[in-house]
Amino acid sequence: MKLKLLIIIITCLVIFAMALFIGPKIINPLSLNEMEREILFSIRLPRVIVSILMGVALGASGAVLQGILRNPLADPYILGISSGASLMAAIGIIAGLSFWGIVTVPLLAFGGALITGVFVGAMGWKRGGFWPERLLLAGVGLGFLFSAMLMLIMSISSDEGLRRATLWIFGDLSLADWSVIPYGFVFILMGLTISISRSKALNALILGDELSHSLGFSPRKERFILFLSVGLMTAASVALGGMIGFVGLLIPHMVRFAFGADSKILIPVSAIGGGMLLCIADLIGKSLLPPMELPAGIITAIIGAPYFLYLLRRKDVLTI
Repeated sequence: MKLKLLIIIITCLVIFAMALFIGPKIINPLSLNEMEREILFSIRLPRVIVSILMGVALGASGAVLQGILRNPLADPYILGISSGASLMAAIGIIAGLSFWGIVTVPLLAFGGALITGVFVGAMGWKRGGFWPERLLLAGVGLGFLFSAMLMLIMSISSDEGLRRATLWIFGDLSLADWSVIPYGFVFILMGLTISISRSKALNALILGDELSHSLGFSPRKERFILFLSVGLMTAASVALGGMIGFVGLLIPHMVRFAFGADSKILIPVSAIGGGMLLCIADLIGKSLLPPMELPAGIITAIIGAPYFLYLLRRKDVLTI
């Protein structure tokens, strides 16, 4: 276990350095000129931090959500939170709203995500607790509704905001800025702290409500707390850089296969793995076809879809 963790830490440092110094222009950290220093600290560093934060949020959210719903195919976006955030962000971009300057779109996205989370939670609540099936169906239903509204708005728009909105929805991190990082960091840290602190309760929930109750946990209360942590992390992730698929679905499976299903280890390692994957995806997206950049969400889909199909062939891996 210690060796695996050491390998992960070393890999993280290597990926972080590659994302900083490799790109359309390779930067030598030992001989920086003024322009390279500006590129490094004003453009690349905030972009790398945003990609890591988003990956951390999605990886941890996927691990928690798969346990809450006891569904190995659960994804942070399955609750419809991302669709609500994308709808509000697209409205802000296309309408050119700038109430709070550069953080207007992230704040609109975060507000849309929170409102959607409240709706999903309200519809998933029955007889004093969250029902996994109702949460799942409510999220899918709202997701389809908000996606349809989003497509409607984009289909009747004809200005430059349409392109920006499209890129943002597909996870374009090129507009990452220092100003949005503190907001995302606070909410992701809150959600991650809550989920890790309730890891024992999540282990019990995976075993079933009756057994978790006999172990001294209240399934209704624990689901509410864990759902709140997922909502915070997913909302902050979408607000930081749009929708990134497959990270929250695949990373927990990979970590579970290598480290086991104990949520105390699964959640933090999934968070680290998510940050690594998204950092690699963004590095590929900005370096593959310079000067054109591909949204990180497209790269994660290209990487994730084949691996997802591989997982489907390994039924022993697709278990909680």
